[in-house]
Amino acid sequence: HMSKSSDYCCYYYAHARDVEQVHLRCAEGSLEWLYPTGAVIVNLRPNLAPADGQLRACIKPRPDSRGATLHVEQTGALRLLLTEADQAAGRVRCFALQEGALFVEARARRDISRRITAFQYRLISTQTPGDEPYSPTAACRPCADDELLMAICTSDFVVRGSIHHMEEEEEEDEDQASVVLSLSHVYSQKSRVFVFGGGGRGRGRWTGRVKIPRRCGPRAAQGELLFTGAVRFQEAWLRCAALYRDFIRLYRAALDAGTNPCHIDTD
Repeated sequence: HMSKSSDYCCYYYAHARDVEQVHLRCAEGSLEWLYPTGAVIVNLRPNLAPADGQLRACIKPRPDSRGATLHVEQTGALRLLLTEADQAAGRVRCFALQEGALFVEARARRDISRRITAFQYRLISTQTPGDEPYSPTAACRPCADDELLMAICTSDFVVRGSIHHMEEEEEEDEDQASVVLSLSHVYSQKSRVFVFGGGGRGRGRWTGRVKIPRRCGPRAAQGELLFTGAVRFQEAWLRCAALYRDFIRLYRAALDAGTNPCHIDTD
């Protein structure tokens, strides 16, 4: 059965024989398949598609997801998207809806009890800058000046501070790394991915984790950094970062020229 709240769909599937199809019309949601057998084709088609029609689906499996592999299917041809090992590691994978539907194929096993295939999905527009922070092929480059200024307006979080350390995770993802930030200021955040704590007499700091492409890696910096990014599946993903002093110089020049796209309190 399916439950829907606002624009979020939850779909629970008991079992399937051979190949069955489901249609999910929400921009984000989740699917849970109990005791998977056979296969399910999941068609992700929102009720309100963007004018250009360019959408990608990002899939984040639940860490306890077992019993099936995920593929992208088009006219019978399959492309592997997530193995069971990928799902156990919680890896996020994305594909263009033009490529086809999501094909969830149960692994042949005699005992299917206690196996549940479960994942979250989110549809994103390919025309929104920085809206897909999951690509392992994303360029490791600084944001251009206009990109940085626009990121202040459109990002899910804008914070200032430094990189404390990179986390060593038990199941390392070859594509993504997690870095812990120590922050002096949180300008904005749409969800509580950064929390305040520690230190008495006003010496507390904001802290939180940010995902980055592993191959980009954190780089040493002289001075504080400005971090911006997106929150997807309750995780913060880095979009643009710059030395704070460089950002202030750029922002004040844009203010003087009247070209700043939005305002941020820099006092």
